[in-house]
Amino acid sequence: MSKRQIISMTGNQNLTMVDLFAGAGGLSEGLREAGFKALYANEIQSRYAETFALNHPDVLVDQRDIRKVDARKIRSKLGVKKGELDLLAGGPPCQGFSINAPVRSKKDERNHLFKEFLRFVDEFYPSAVLIENVPGLVSFEEGGTLDAILTALQKHGYTADVRILYAPHYGVPQTRWRTIIIGLRDGGNIQEAFPEPICHAPLRVNFTSRFAGRNIVSLPQSVELPSFVSVKDAIDDLPVLINGELGRDLKLYRVSPQNEFQRIMRAGSEGVANHQAARLSKINLERLAHIPAGGNWTDIPFDLLPKGMQRARRSDHTKRYGRVDPEGLASTILTKCDPHWGAYFHYNQDRAFTVREAARIQTFPDTFWFSGSRVEQYEQVGNAVPPLLAAAIGRSVSNMLGRDTKELTRVI
Repeated sequence: MSKRQIISMTGNQNLTMVDLFAGAGGLSEGLREAGFKALYANEIQSRYAETFALNHPDVLVDQRDIRKVDARKIRSKLGVKKGELDLLAGGPPCQGFSINAPVRSKKDERNHLFKEFLRFVDEFYPSAVLIENVPGLVSFEEGGTLDAILTALQKHGYTADVRILYAPHYGVPQTRWRTIIIGLRDGGNIQEAFPEPICHAPLRVNFTSRFAGRNIVSLPQSVELPSFVSVKDAIDDLPVLINGELGRDLKLYRVSPQNEFQRIMRAGSEGVANHQAARLSKINLERLAHIPAGGNWTDIPFDLLPKGMQRARRSDHTKRYGRVDPEGLASTILTKCDPHWGAYFHYNQDRAFTVREAARIQTFPDTFWFSGSRVEQYEQVGNAVPPLLAAAIGRSVSNMLGRDTKELTRVI
């Protein structure tokens, strides 16, 4: 099924940025596509930092605890004057804010790492700031943490606001939400700093979406937008694998690009890396044999279900042990594609998603390689900001900064 979706990418690399809490580099990857050149990235987890450096070799990657980093020394080392930096971006660790976390307490020190971000804001005084996090940030402490962040940015000289963005609205083929905070130093219409959805997609809001008396979820404003990118659109050109198959580190594509999304993901790539099938257990293969595309645990015979699922209501956990619908959206890509937690079975191959398939669904280009063990690679992919979502945000921020950019139109 063909889909047409306009995605504009900027080709200018005159905009500079710093990425804090950078992870494996999903945010920087997308912002790079939008015309931002990262100068410095801080990521404390060594494997994530290794992947970031592998894919962004010109960036100064710092693995130190950000609480021990002297922001002034970093600015001096980069040769950037105060006020010259275009964008300071990043996302504090999200577990403390997440609606899925077992305990969401203000005593969790991870909830206060945004203060380290503000230290860098003070030192660099960039034209714009960008903070990304999970939707649970909005309801944490009844909105108190979010209000504190916005108030702090205002005190530091920025006009700031918040939106919750749905990744499928920006070409990402999975049901993923992110809370986005943007601050502008020189004012302007802050509403225009947030990207408008470019396509329609099915959605269900299962979190607090109101803040300061208003709905902050960005929704399509036009009924004439194209439809979303499906899972099949995203990954159907990748090599066929059987359960547990490893094969060569770099594999040949199964077919030529079947759509513009695949062409974009494959640009500059000589083959498929990080594409090896984890071995499912015998019992999971038996379960999988009963699940059709678009099906889930309710299709599995009762005696094959895990004991806990035997006690579940059939209306609960509708994504667990799911075989993804090829014409639909994938479940949110988590830090492991474990079928017990979501629809991570391939739609027509009897196995779970590979790291590369998860990365495609996150919209990482095929030239982006992940280091470490397969477990570490899944974690890096799952914890990342989808680059296409980051690119959409980057283009809106770039437009607000008033820079000339060479726009490339991509049609999906």
